[in-house]
Amino acid sequence: HPHGVPQAVLGKLQLNKASLDLLQAKGLLRSEVREHAPRERHGGWLLQAELPLNDEQREAVEAVRAGLGGFNAFLLAGVTGSGKTEVYLQLIRQVLESGRQALVLIPEINLGPQTLERFTRRFNARIALLHSGVGDRERLDAWLAARDGEADIVIGTRSALFTPLKHPGLIIVDEEHDASYKQQEGLRYHARDLAVVRARQEEIPILLGSATPSLESLHNAHTGRYALLQLRQRAGHARPPRFLRLDVKSRPLDAGISPPLQQAIGRTLAAGQQVLVFLNRRGFAPTLLCHDCGWIAQCPRCDARMTLHQRQRELRCHHCGHAERQPTACPQCARVDLRPVGAGTERTEERLATLFPDYPVLRIDRDSTARKDALPKLLAIIRRGEPCLLVGTQMLAKGHHFPRVTLVAILDADGGLFSADFRASERMAQLIVQVAGRAGRAEEPGTVILQTHLADHPLLVQLAEQGYLAFAAQALEERRAAGLPPFAHLALLRAEAHRPGQAEGFLEQAGDEAQHLLDALPLSGIEVLGPVPAPMERRAGRHRAQLLLQATSRAPLHRLLGPWLAALERLPGARTVRWSLDVDPIDLY
Repeated sequence: HPHGVPQAVLGKLQLNKASLDLLQAKGLLRSEVREHAPRERHGGWLLQAELPLNDEQREAVEAVRAGLGGFNAFLLAGVTGSGKTEVYLQLIRQVLESGRQALVLIPEINLGPQTLERFTRRFNARIALLHSGVGDRERLDAWLAARDGEADIVIGTRSALFTPLKHPGLIIVDEEHDASYKQQEGLRYHARDLAVVRARQEEIPILLGSATPSLESLHNAHTGRYALLQLRQRAGHARPPRFLRLDVKSRPLDAGISPPLQQAIGRTLAAGQQVLVFLNRRGFAPTLLCHDCGWIAQCPRCDARMTLHQRQRELRCHHCGHAERQPTACPQCARVDLRPVGAGTERTEERLATLFPDYPVLRIDRDSTARKDALPKLLAIIRRGEPCLLVGTQMLAKGHHFPRVTLVAILDADGGLFSADFRASERMAQLIVQVAGRAGRAEEPGTVILQTHLADHPLLVQLAEQGYLAFAAQALEERRAAGLPPFAHLALLRAEAHRPGQAEGFLEQAGDEAQHLLDALPLSGIEVLGPVPAPMERRAGRHRAQLLLQATSRAPLHRLLGPWLAALERLPGARTVRWSLDVDPIDLY
């Protein structure tokens, strides 16, 4: 800058001119001034005509539009393909016309490019993209443009929530149920929940959208904290996929695939279509299942399933700590075919390749798509539309469209029903519905086959016959009866240490401290559960354990957490153990 840094700026930055000149003389500092020229806009906001809305979409747009200019929370529950994005786009246009900015949160970087493309095709506007894959330089530019009111639309993953906006008008959280919105280390926060807080502070509306809303958000809609907007019709004439529950009790399984499923896959490939085989591998904590009668090892003290620890040959409950010997025969039917649920899916991919040698088997998961260009290459092969088998995990549930996939096979629908984690059935249902939504388009409706040992489980029946919202109503009833979130509030204290027993020792003291505080402060409705070993007891050579606080209402829990954290800092074990407190944990791992 030719005339040095202006004095006012130095004062604001608490810098001293003499020191600056010295640093500049030594060549350690360079000072430059950049002018942000406000961008001239030519023409209106739209580059592309808006699509006509059906009645449900129009009602949704009207409801949110009527709420612009003040805080309101809306939950948009729309089946896959019902045109949620069009609702977002038309609302954003109205926000832009009022001279304000829109913030759109998406769960995964992978979805960034396709979201960005739809927005850039539609709007004559400056769009800033923020996620961990964006370079520092671009990130700074986007941040400044948002702060100075030059970026009209900010799209980003969870941390984009903290972007300063000069004229905020609307926040949209797409796929609001997605676990990626929760930051799991360092500063633990849930971007969806904080987005609602921010909308309230900014006095603007927030729209949470999903085909499979989280039970927390549905509960908020039922209690009137959010307004529920529903889209039940698929765009065009697309018919929803058909769900078939395939009971595999007592049937031979070949690498997890039953004979009727093999035949269905063969028929679909022969007809020139694609098949998607989904493996549910997340948070793998096997429990025991009887292959003959469907008995499941359940904790006698709580509603949780017990986890099988094969080395010690015992079953343990990771909720309350109950442990018992692993039975040799089924307590219900006395047969000896007891199997760990979910084991054996690793070989599925190889087996499919041998069973169907004439068709390519493409694997899509974190490992196979780690290389930068791997996913686009795989997607390009799939888009060619030739018959092939797609095998994969989580990633297959995320936003990609596979119009030629007409059969979706879910190998292990039980895994989610019997996990050590009470949220697993909700996740499983979300995954099933999201994966099913990838399949079939207008001309060819998809079929979804759920392989299960419990074909008549009420949650599966609801999901298959009446759809996700019916499943969610049933699941909320179960949660209410069991006193679990969203009808209770949890705080999880996790600890890990090099030596066995160290983490538990620290948590024992932490539990005693919590109990003292509960006795001293008249707080009711808070239970201290544990300590128990973490479901994954050892990770990266460290022994892990956890202690759970469960409260019937939020205020007393938070009144306890303040003094409790201070007490934890002072505990003798606090220095030798790695520990963290997670309020509203989304998984108990």
